[in-house]
Amino acid sequence: MTATLTSTKAEQPVGRRRWAAPVAKYAVYAGIVVLIAVNAVMSSSFLSLDNLRVQLYQAVPVLIVALGMALVIGTEGIDLSVGGVIALTSAVLPLYLGYGVWVSIALAILAGGVCGAISGSLVAFARVQPIVATLSLMIGLRGLAVIMNGATAKPLNDPTLLNLGLTGWLGLPQMAYIGAGLVAIIAFVVRRTTLGRNLVAVGDNASASFLAGLPVRRILLSVYVMSGMLAAVAGVLIAGHGAYADPANYGLNYELLAITAVVVGGTPLSGGQIRVIGTVAGTIFMQLVSATLIQNNVKNSYEQMIEAVIICIAVFIARESANR
Repeated sequence: MTATLTSTKAEQPVGRRRWAAPVAKYAVYAGIVVLIAVNAVMSSSFLSLDNLRVQLYQAVPVLIVALGMALVIGTEGIDLSVGGVIALTSAVLPLYLGYGVWVSIALAILAGGVCGAISGSLVAFARVQPIVATLSLMIGLRGLAVIMNGATAKPLNDPTLLNLGLTGWLGLPQMAYIGAGLVAIIAFVVRRTTLGRNLVAVGDNASASFLAGLPVRRILLSVYVMSGMLAAVAGVLIAGHGAYADPANYGLNYELLAITAVVVGGTPLSGGQIRVIGTVAGTIFMQLVSATLIQNNVKNSYEQMIEAVIICIAVFIARESANR
């Protein structure tokens, strides 16, 4: 009798959580379909090519930052410095445009990699908590960017740089193709390379990975460097689209947008998993939520509250899925 009761109690949580795994994996895709259908009914212009371009201009930079964030979260870390990296990128670009646009872009991305190396070193070697290391870097980088750029926004007049953020091919923005290429690269790294397998192992159990002989510190450093460089790429596209270097305003809240996209896409904050396509879906879903609220004239403050609720629900579902 006792054995029967014990067995039943042990099985109850499993039964209650059985729903969590498919919900965590597929709910975001169902949400995208529902939001597209609702918006298409509410506005005849929603499915137009012009509106698609507008949505891509807003979503692609977030997606690129989210790809780097997914790698970091996969190691059970967090990178709050990405917004500061975007601000620093926009400050670096005008300083070196005189040497050529590609030199300027390369140096901006290199600066992002250096920022990632600093935060990665703090996490991997100094053993500072990721949230503390990247938060302090975020504050410092934004201050440095404003000092470098000055108090006012500076125009960016190089046509190549502006084309990255404004023009397109076959009706779609150039940045959409850049984003798609980076998704393919990150997916390949995660699924087909030793680094991808190792960083997932580190996120699953860092201590066991170290005892197994994996270069845990080097892996952590590499992940933060990649996150910094991807944030810098997003910063270049944002600056090109805005046609100004404005570090005081660029990159604000991008760390939260990226974390939201990753979590809603099904990558757990506990690490050990990376869902690249889920991150893409999470970015699209959150952009559609924002577009829906804007279309219905919902105030930005309410939009932020709704996004906060979505994050809480996604984290809860991910936890239940992990504990099933």
